[in-house]
Formats: sequence, structure tokens, C-alpha cells
Amino acid sequence: MIRKQILEILEEVCPGVDIESQTALFDDGIIASFDVIHIMSELMDVFNIEIDADDIEPENINSLDALVNLVESRLS
Repeated sequence: MIRKQILEILEEVCPGVDIESQTALFDDGIIASFDVIHIMSELMDVFNIEIDADDIEPENINSLDALVNLVESRLS
């Protein structure tokens, strides 16, 4: 459920990109800084969580799995 919701957010930001196969969304320039702000805002709204500025690191946003792990860590 969490993974599907995050995938939908990413697909909205990056239409036409095979999100599930990407491992360097930010590092490869698939998502830009402004996209990251939008994604984090959506994640906070959808999951009712807080994401600190310190959490916005490439290792937390480069892949769908990384974002799922970030959200799950904030939910627990």
C-alpha cells in the first residue's frame, strides 16, 4: 500500500519514467531539486508524517525503495 502510493506520487512527478527500475533518480537528474520539494510535501501530506531537512539526502530519495524506507521509518 505504501509503496503503491509513493509510486503514484513519483509517476506524477516523472511521467514516462520506469520508476521501479531506477536507482539514482536524483543523482541522474531524473528528479530535480524542485521535484524533491514536491515529493516530500506530498509524502508528508499523504502519510501524515514529518520529514526533516536532514532526511533529504540522495540516499533517501534516489529510488522507490529508499523513499519507502524513509516513509516507513517515519511511520514507526
